[in-house]
Amino acid sequence: MDLEPLISRMKLGAAGETGLWRNYRPVVNKDLCNRCKTCFSYCPEGVISEEIEIDYRFCKGCGICKEMCKQKAIEMVPE
Repeated sequence: MDLEPLISRMKLGAAGETGLWRNYRPVVNKDLCNRCKTCFSYCPEGVISEEIEIDYRFCKGCGICKEMCKQKAIEMVPE
């Protein structure tokens, strides 16, 4: 079942800019990424663009994008 049409996206930074408390940030390995946009669809902050670019000003480092990536193209790295 394709869940993407059922998922609504938050507006960019709806929860505000990220402070200094984020411990990890997602980094996309462009060689492994197949541009399926699963991370784009599941990001609760809406900070991943359709081009799979991450706006770190608003990323909370929750890791949902990493967990949902079937290609294992996203790694959470320490700040």
